Amino acid sequence: MPVRSGTQLSRKLGQKKQRSLVAEQHQSPPDGGHTPFPKEPRLEPPKAPVPQHSIYFSSPKGHPARLGSDFFDQPAVALARAFLGQVLVRRLDDGTELRGRIVETEAYLGPEDEAAHSRGGRQTPRNRGMFMKPGTLYVYFIYGMYFCMNISSQGDGACVLLRALEPLEGLETMRQLRSAHRKSNTGRALKDRELCSGPSKLCQALAIDKSFDQRDLAKDKAVWLEHGPPGPREPTVVAAARVGIGYAGEWAQKPLRFYIQGSPWVSVVDRMAEQDTQA
Repeated sequence: MPVRSGTQLSRKLGQKKQRSLVAEQHQSPPDGGHTPFPKEPRLEPPKAPVPQHSIYFSSPKGHPARLGSDFFDQPAVALARAFLGQVLVRRLDDGTELRGRIVETEAYLGPEDEAAHSRGGRQTPRNRGMFMKPGTLYVYFIYGMYFCMNISSQGDGACVLLRALEPLEGLETMRQLRSAHRKSNTGRALKDRELCSGPSKLCQALAIDKSFDQRDLAKDKAVWLEHGPPGPREPTVVAAARVGIGYAGEWAQKPLRFYIQGSPWVSVVDRMAEQDTQA
């Protein structure tokens, strides 16, 4: 019938026009042609899961980039606290990299501090690193056999002693380096928590000696500091008396040692100081 055939013809023409419009939308515009709307970027998930870091602390190897000079340019107490959770890296001559998270430090405030090597403002070739720019290593020799590693801070003669690390990478190499310096070789392998639980132990584990004295931690190629990965929650920091400075009078009791509470890698736990922290 004429009315029915006309309706069918109109419907067919409408379907053909719709298919034509769809086809035009899927065609790429000719070279040099005008595209009224820019094509949206295609977001795809990474092919394999990779660690994500802030752009300010990223590096090609996936490890956070080293901390620069600005990080070290703060007073000793603030720096001692800021070190907690950061990662100390040591690259050996063969390219092996050893890493440990800092869990314990001590602050030495300079000439006024009776426990500091710079007490009274004394400057010697031995302690020169304490008077150099923030971030300079001060490595000294004690008891004729051990080394201790400090980093200078703001203030002449002020620095921070690194007391303990949580080993993160290169543990077997650390174990070998520590075992080579043990007084008596009983054949017992050192436990992980024994590798860096003390200032001299961590120097042995990372092969740090007097040759590192006065190096710039912000620029050196063999040792540097990386920004530590964030934890699930903010760690509790304990402020306690420093260790082995009974000769320093009232300064021996000042709470200038800082450590992460609950860390099994800390060298000396102070229960009284922990109770004060919780109070």
